[in-house]
Amino acid sequence: MHLQESHSCAHAFHTEHTSLACLHTSRLALRSASAPEGSAWEAAGSVWLPVSLTLRYLLRVMRWRPVARLVLLCLVCGFCSLLYGFSQRGGGASEPAVSARTSLSGVRRAGLGSGRLQQRCQDFSVSFWNPYWMLPAGICGKDCFWEAAFRYKAPVKHGTETMHLAVVACGDRLEETITMLKSALLFSKKLLQFHIFAEDQLHYDFKAALNSWAFPEKFKYTLYPITFPLENAVEWKKLFKPCASQRLFLPLILTEVDSLLYVDTDILFLRPLDDIWSFLGGFNATQIAAMAPEHEEPRIGWYNRFARHPYYGKTGINSGVMLMNMTRIRKKHFKNDMTTVRLHWGDLLLPLLKKYKLNITWGDQDLLNIMFSHNPESLFVFPCQWNYRPDHCIYGSNCHEAEDGIFILHGNRGVYHDRKQPAFRAVYEAFRNYSFGHDLRQSLLYPLELEMPKTAHTYCGRIHEIFTKQLTKTIEELYRRQSNKR
Repeated sequence: MHLQESHSCAHAFHTEHTSLACLHTSRLALRSASAPEGSAWEAAGSVWLPVSLTLRYLLRVMRWRPVARLVLLCLVCGFCSLLYGFSQRGGGASEPAVSARTSLSGVRRAGLGSGRLQQRCQDFSVSFWNPYWMLPAGICGKDCFWEAAFRYKAPVKHGTETMHLAVVACGDRLEETITMLKSALLFSKKLLQFHIFAEDQLHYDFKAALNSWAFPEKFKYTLYPITFPLENAVEWKKLFKPCASQRLFLPLILTEVDSLLYVDTDILFLRPLDDIWSFLGGFNATQIAAMAPEHEEPRIGWYNRFARHPYYGKTGINSGVMLMNMTRIRKKHFKNDMTTVRLHWGDLLLPLLKKYKLNITWGDQDLLNIMFSHNPESLFVFPCQWNYRPDHCIYGSNCHEAEDGIFILHGNRGVYHDRKQPAFRAVYEAFRNYSFGHDLRQSLLYPLELEMPKTAHTYCGRIHEIFTKQLTKTIEELYRRQSNKR
């Protein structure tokens, strides 16, 4: 009977009285559908009186003009939508609940529990570069737009920030890595967490060296085995230098780490690590990583002259010092030249290797260049004195920012261990020979200053002052901080 009354309602929209009577009849029909007393339908009913009064006012004042009919139709549709919403939230939604339980049980059978599903949902952010309609299937529920729009969570700021430093060591890189970690620890202000990825046979020696440093309040460390995806594991391990491509998988392995500084083993910090860490605060909304250019001078650049693959900018980027917001890296979907679909970091690595493995020379660094060439908005480029290499001086000085001093020294090309670039070797040996607890001026700085003039027969040695300028400032500042604490 109620259904017949509601049906006749569609043909009785002629006068004010018949319309209101019809709406009243529809309300009775909806209420009698299946709502128990005290349910969400009772709450909906309490809304009816002001709505009906509003409709009565519109009908009288606007005298059934076409605009009034349109407004009335919109109000009716909106009210019906409200009733439907209450029905879904109320106690009468037993059938949808069953289907939801069925759906969730299917997800759990697939090995993805409700907690993981919620976490997966939170792992995707929405921005200009990742609109909600580009999200992978199965991420959103019924209201994909709203779920996507409010999914991102702002990072929580902690009072005592820990700086995370990662390195990958294989073969004969033990001593070099220990020296790098020593330089990072000497000048840092905040707590350091070392993430050391090394071959199994090196773990014992790392533990012995690090446990002998009596600064438990300044650093912690974790040792990890070298691990690659089972598919193509051998190929990944041998790409360029042994184990170097491990850095590509850090965002997927260190899932609890928000931000991280990765460095090669042949890095030396000549100023506090805190200073490069502060670049994270300078990232804009789209930037996810920071690196320095591969070359400052295009005429001697490698990528712009020889590369057979895409690369970032004019001369490419060097990945020996790589600052990463890993939360953003894990969330981002990357543009690429293999498909129109944007891919997750973990989904992009293997296809890139398969496509370009015959065209790349510098292994994982080339893959990073390819990725950021298609996503240039995601890279923060810092100046060359934060990744100063022999290329900046062997043909004449071309890193003008380093005239104020070198901040991070990168001894690639094996220059710490041969006689080709004695200025780099002198700095490395000064840090290697320094022992914790000794005076930094007497045991580190002064011996280095005595060695540097002996390197003046090389192009890099002719500007040897820049190798000690920042180090001198850093040591003076360290002793100043210590005296202020007293």
